[in-house]
Amino acid sequence: MFDPRAYNSAVRMVLINQMYFTSIQILPLFLSVAVISGAIAIGMIGQYLTNLGLFGYFGQLLMGFVVTKFAPFITVLLIALRSSSAVNAEIAVMKVNKELNTLNVFRIDVINYLFLPRILCGILSVVLLSWLFSIVVLTSGLVFSALLFNMSINDYVTVLLTSAKFSDIIVMLINCATMGFFIIMIPIRYGMRATDELTSIPVSVLQGMVNVFIAIMIIEVVSLIVMSLIEKLI
Repeated sequence: MFDPRAYNSAVRMVLINQMYFTSIQILPLFLSVAVISGAIAIGMIGQYLTNLGLFGYFGQLLMGFVVTKFAPFITVLLIALRSSSAVNAEIAVMKVNKELNTLNVFRIDVINYLFLPRILCGILSVVLLSWLFSIVVLTSGLVFSALLFNMSINDYVTVLLTSAKFSDIIVMLINCATMGFFIIMIPIRYGMRATDELTSIPVSVLQGMVNVFIAIMIIEVVSLIVMSLIEKLI
């Protein structure tokens, strides 16, 4: 992944196509989910804190939960449901149809040509779309905060800036990159496990997707533990 010589013209073309399929085609659905879920989350958090008289913690919950946890989690779920299953099925079909053997016969590096662009695409897509999700949520939060809680733009921006932590942003980036890696790597691994029978394709996809969601949960738990340890050290 870190060797520039691996990115020849064919690999770059596959990477571009994968980015288009994973990050661009999903944008209409992704933005709709971001606006709706962001509005619901912000409205519920704001109303709950207002009822408890703790609205001063609004910014901390917004940055500490919605941006660093909620946005990456929803993003990785959408990408996993769409792209992870597609990658798993694609690799399994190629394994059953002996296409991987054909690539080896023509001395085409399967790892560089097939696996590397998809894994890199998964990492970049989760990181970039998580940031886009956060921007959309914070922008919609500006509107709903003004309508529901009578917050001015300056007050809203001030709350966000004072609540933002550099450590949370770093953990979020590492969390997104890790999830992006595993939601593609696991489907590739289980796609390669397919046998010569067509009936092995749905089995490999099912096993791969189950393990993808298990990996997402494990990464989320680990990131929570890491963030809590960082807060204690700080």
